[in-house]
Amino acid sequence: MSISYKGFNDKLLTFKISGTVAENTPVKLSANDTVSTCSDGDEFIGVAVQARNGLVAVQMSGAVTLPYSGSTAPSAGYVSLAADGEGGVKIPASGGKKALAVNVDTTAQTVTFIY
Repeated sequence: MSISYKGFNDKLLTFKISGTVAENTPVKLSANDTVSTCSDGDEFIGVAVQARNGLVAVQMSGAVTLPYSGSTAPSAGYVSLAADGEGGVKIPASGGKKALAVNVDTTAQTVTFIY
């Protein structure tokens, strides 16, 4: 048996896409029923899971692993995260989305968090 957070409290919603949205990246609400790719420092609403035909399934809660950037690595426990504008997350100077970081891999520069 190994440790797994996959599937915990996963909740998906379908939105229209503004521009292009890559899978496994943070997204923000950009208009009615519509999401777009986050810019650096944006508070994200969820993570794009699958995009096609102008629509995207967005994971609104659950566990996810994303790359992190910035001079400060997240630490295990409750943290605030914001989009880094490159498809990952970072520790913001202020604000951000509260999440529970359950695994921080400083070698791979990834963080697994539950939100």
